[in-house]
Amino acid sequence: MHPSYDVIIAGAGPVGLFLACELALAGCAVLVLEREPDPDSPLKRLPFGLRGLNAPTIAAFERRGLLDELAMPAPLAHTAGVPGSRPGGHVAGIQFSIDDVDTTQWPWRLPDAGAPTRMAEMAALERVLARRAQALGVTIRRGAAVDAVRRHADGVTVTAGGATFAAAWLAGCDGGRSAVRKALGVSFAGTEPAFTGYTVSADIAHPELLRPGRNLTPAGMYLQSQPGYLVLQDFDGGAFHDSGERPTRAHVEALLRRISGTGVAIEALHVATTWTDRARQAVAYRSGRVLLAGDAAHIHAPLGGQGLNLGIGDAMNLGWKLAATIRGKAPDGLLDSYHAERHPAGARVLDWSRAQVAAMAPEPGARALHAVLRDLLATRDGATYAAGRVWGVLQRYDLGQPHPLAGRGMPAFAFDDRSAVDALMRAGRGFLLDFSDASSRATLAGEYGIAYVPASAPERLGTSCLLVRPDGIVAWASEGRDDCGGLRDAMARWFAA
Repeated sequence: MHPSYDVIIAGAGPVGLFLACELALAGCAVLVLEREPDPDSPLKRLPFGLRGLNAPTIAAFERRGLLDELAMPAPLAHTAGVPGSRPGGHVAGIQFSIDDVDTTQWPWRLPDAGAPTRMAEMAALERVLARRAQALGVTIRRGAAVDAVRRHADGVTVTAGGATFAAAWLAGCDGGRSAVRKALGVSFAGTEPAFTGYTVSADIAHPELLRPGRNLTPAGMYLQSQPGYLVLQDFDGGAFHDSGERPTRAHVEALLRRISGTGVAIEALHVATTWTDRARQAVAYRSGRVLLAGDAAHIHAPLGGQGLNLGIGDAMNLGWKLAATIRGKAPDGLLDSYHAERHPAGARVLDWSRAQVAAMAPEPGARALHAVLRDLLATRDGATYAAGRVWGVLQRYDLGQPHPLAGRGMPAFAFDDRSAVDALMRAGRGFLLDFSDASSRATLAGEYGIAYVPASAPERLGTSCLLVRPDGIVAWASEGRDDCGGLRDAMARWFAA
């Protein structure tokens, strides 16, 4: 048997690698097992590998000092927008404009908080995270598919790639067909698909016959992001994808002609893969010493790039809680709060995906719903709501705290001196941010071993003090000075004295 680890992570995608970085940052010994021997894939490179990062994901990378490494290749050829607008995203294929979004409806977000979305390439994400993980001492073994999982009272053993590994904990980040989840026997409950989706790279004769952007037709949907790169949705109930057949040039050409209503011809097919809008979620994200994150915990249609963002949120939430548990610095119930916080977040995204699929189907009721959505998204309130969902700005954990900042990411305060805050975030540490420099708060922070940061900022949203978790979430906030009772309760909930 190979040397034991604190945590074994199955899956070296962005979620597994981000989780590995979080755990290693806290001093945990981590092994990542990846089924594929080679991380490279045309589906991870542009244009298929294009992903939209939302505000919580951008904040996660920024807090850990990784955001600047995610520069997009230039120029970025992406022409799916509607001319004359500043696209902010889409709902069910209906684009909304940034110009229609009223950010004053989000009083917890500072006006100069930065762009709430950012484009990134999947291959670049994985390279950056793998490089950081290895720099932190993480071991990554590729070509090692998980074959068996055995649980013991004090840990787990995993058989993968012909070898056996031992760890105190196991995290399944190994995708929608997760071997870890199946080994646990955790129910993956949800709904069956309405369509088979196709991602295609092809040489197309006269691609100008296809309209730009997302196009709903009586037979389905097609998107040509740039000549020769297509996404198709055929509302067949997922039959073709589930058949296991490989899409041929003739099949894709016939499908494209039927959906687009044109006589367009495919001269050569380079890449063609299928997927569905099947929406399922693990009923439990934790089973003893085994946890699930990313697509192993939830799958849904990849409409609007919500899946990657949801998975990074899982990793950011789980990492510090599992590390604190391993180090013996977790208060009672801390690790269970992972499921309590992230399962509702996943359910919310699955329903958002289902709602979009319901409005895209080629039948009269769906077309009527689509028309209503189009009218709503053309209004200021409609665009603002959609942006809040797509950009992740509305994300909030229910922490039982009344302050509007509690449960949200720490605002991007323009600190007079942000060096202390930046250093703590890079190190993955929680801290008490005090704008009033109260000695009683400093003393209380010392009792719990929490970094105390007296700070000043021109705009602090009326707050006097915030308790910030290692994942950047505000656990507690106050607007006064006589608040040590509530602060003590919050500290005891998230940090071990």
